[in-house]
Amino acid sequence: MGKTNGKSEATKLDLEHELPAAEGEETSDPAPAVAPAAAESELEKLKAERDVLLDRLARQQAEFENARKRAAREQQEFRDFAAADVIRNILPALDSLERALKATAEARDVRNGIELIYRQLRDGLQKSGVQPIEAVGREFDPRVHEAIEMVDTTEVPDHQVIDEMQRGYKYKDRLLRPAMVRVARNPGK
Repeated sequence: MGKTNGKSEATKLDLEHELPAAEGEETSDPAPAVAPAAAESELEKLKAERDVLLDRLARQQAEFENARKRAAREQQEFRDFAAADVIRNILPALDSLERALKATAEARDVRNGIELIYRQLRDGLQKSGVQPIEAVGREFDPRVHEAIEMVDTTEVPDHQVIDEMQRGYKYKDRLLRPAMVRVARNPGK
């Protein structure tokens, strides 16, 4: 019963699929034939849309490239401006050095002139955000100190900085260079 009924049912479906639909009847064919003129019109519409999108893409890429160049130029201008500010703070020390080289003076006056120049340079750097790193008398900190020598001594606590060979500096909490120091090593510990 199931076999004959299944065969005749399948044949009936095949015949319905192959027969053209009567006028006014809808077909279940998923792809009805499109007129060539309508297809050509649709193709032209898609090509125009593609051209608009490609043009928009080209404009966006050019705009992005211009923005990237503008940002790079602004960064360079900012760096130049920042450097000019630092240089402006150091110029008084340079002026003092020039005056000291032109003058003929006694040893005491030369020392006073050098001290003046040192203070001007230090002040100019401090105005720009440069700070010296404290070292002597502090506990050794490898983040800001560079140990050049370990000195055996019982006079100061272990790992204490006892001498500064070269001063270290920070710029707005960023290490420019570490302080080169001698560190105490207490052999009794």
